[in-house]
Amino acid sequence: MTTNGAVLLVEDNEDDVFLMKRALKGAGVTNPLSVVEDGQGAIDYLSGTGKFSDRKLYPIPTLILLDLKLPLVRGLDVLAWIRKEPKRSSIIVVVLTSSDEPSDLAQAYRLGANSYLVKPPTAPQLLDMAKAFKWYWLGLNRTESQDS
Repeated sequence: MTTNGAVLLVEDNEDDVFLMKRALKGAGVTNPLSVVEDGQGAIDYLSGTGKFSDRKLYPIPTLILLDLKLPLVRGLDVLAWIRKEPKRSSIIVVVLTSSDEPSDLAQAYRLGANSYLVKPPTAPQLLDMAKAFKWYWLGLNRTESQDS
């Protein structure tokens, strides 16, 4: 199980960050959580560059919750960058976006997203989604790096 793995939230909207943190806490997710506000921050975090060089403070995440509409580097470009490197291939990437555009959905899956979810409109629905993250992605789901 991945219940101890870190979670990386890539989200530029402060309100969405606040709501997601609250939902994850309400769902009983105790995994270490880091937040970056833009696509370049996500790449820097995953590369371990700059302020993210200390892997004890900024561990490689088991789960990335990735918004698509990000400043500096778009979420889809971050996803493509993640999937280019074989050592990052087992990181679970859940696109969590307000975009319900079929072209975004198709491109996200083509680039290797594990899941594509549209942000729910209410706090109770977000809490249910966070419970599902905990149950499936952080509980039941297995990745190659865990099994080897």
